[in-house]
Amino acid sequence: MIRALTSRRWSLRRDSESASRTCATEGASESEASPSVDLPRTRDGEIDYDALYEDDSDSDLGSMENHGSVVTHLLSQVKIGMDLTKVVLPTFILERRSLLEMYADSFAHPDQFVKIVDMPTPRERMVQVVRWYLSSYHAGRKSQVAKKPYNPILGEVFRCHWDLDGVEPPNNGDKIEVGDGPVPWCSPEQLSFVAEQVSHHPPISAFYAEHVSKRIQFEAWVWTKSKFLGLSIGVHNIGKGLVTLLDLGEEYTLTFPNGYGRSILTIPWIELGGSVVIECVQTGHKANVEFLTKPFYGGKKHRVTCEVFAGTEKKPYYTAQGEWNSRMDGRWTDCGRNEVVFDVSTMKTCRKRVAPISRQSPQESRRVWRYVTAALRAADTDAATAAKRLLEQTQRDAAKKRADSDEAWVTQLFSPKSDEGWEYNMPLKKRIEGKSSPQLSPTQRDNSDTR
Repeated sequence: MIRALTSRRWSLRRDSESASRTCATEGASESEASPSVDLPRTRDGEIDYDALYEDDSDSDLGSMENHGSVVTHLLSQVKIGMDLTKVVLPTFILERRSLLEMYADSFAHPDQFVKIVDMPTPRERMVQVVRWYLSSYHAGRKSQVAKKPYNPILGEVFRCHWDLDGVEPPNNGDKIEVGDGPVPWCSPEQLSFVAEQVSHHPPISAFYAEHVSKRIQFEAWVWTKSKFLGLSIGVHNIGKGLVTLLDLGEEYTLTFPNGYGRSILTIPWIELGGSVVIECVQTGHKANVEFLTKPFYGGKKHRVTCEVFAGTEKKPYYTAQGEWNSRMDGRWTDCGRNEVVFDVSTMKTCRKRVAPISRQSPQESRRVWRYVTAALRAADTDAATAAKRLLEQTQRDAAKKRADSDEAWVTQLFSPKSDEGWEYNMPLKKRIEGKSSPQLSPTQRDNSDTR
């Protein structure tokens, strides 16, 4: 596909699975040159996909300037304002993970999330929600060059969990598992997360996180609508999130900013823009957040401003400004106290813990995309494209089979809400209420049915 990369071949034939042999047949052969990038291997010589996903190094396949013919072909397919949902984007711009896994990075600072519960007043809890929310975006960008995560396939699932700072993980023999929820093998002191691709048209992702001991949960649904803007690509994020503090009975709803892929003909970079609202109906507190796009001339990138209000008050009791990918400073206006909302340079992201691919179900993200990921890490665009096409064709075949048999798609972990959006089937709130409800005997159940 791209002449400059045709000599960069690698083989998956050392992998024992049949899908691996398929990718090798379509994208490479054993007799061709060895890969330009060494892939991690197990003791048996097989590709170590788990190590591959934990490798944050960026095998840059070149800027858009180095793929002029591909870019020219891409631009010939689109017009300004056109929806990009059905446009096939070149493989070399892909990031080595699924969009579902990228959503998990919203909790790369899990201590900031669970700390919401520890704040003593509604004002401080609202500001902590803002702090966690604004500090969550930088962790999702793994590369200085903007790349696009894989579009999740219908039914794809991603699970992970995190250890909290200062909380020592128990010894294997002493570990208490929650036994249910998004990651049943987690302990009550760990933050767990699950995401599912619940719809293909439109492409809706639903995700959920919880910390059992702190009795806090988060659920969200979002889908993206992309448009070609000339020298940029605009991504409109449609959806909502909900933070629930179970013991306090408080719910914080939030929305998401839009994203923009700038300088798509040279070295692309990501920018966030638009208005976001975070509010708690129970306390009446509300935060207005503005992600400011860079002016055409002058100005800084990645600017954010925020004002937090109580009830019907017109003057904010807290303000913040700065950059979402570096530092933001806040001020309590009633007392004039200044503070650092967050500083990325001093914040260590917490690495997510994911089950080995050998123990994952066939629809889990890292297992679904492992051959594409390995090909991208080996800088072999042809093999990555072949593996990606095989996945996409399998999805089309399955969709056609369902259509022919008039069979509806059934989600696994999430269900549509009666009004709008999606919800996790067994959130912590529901499980706690179920355990606290008195259990009726068969006779009592029979009597209650006749009342």
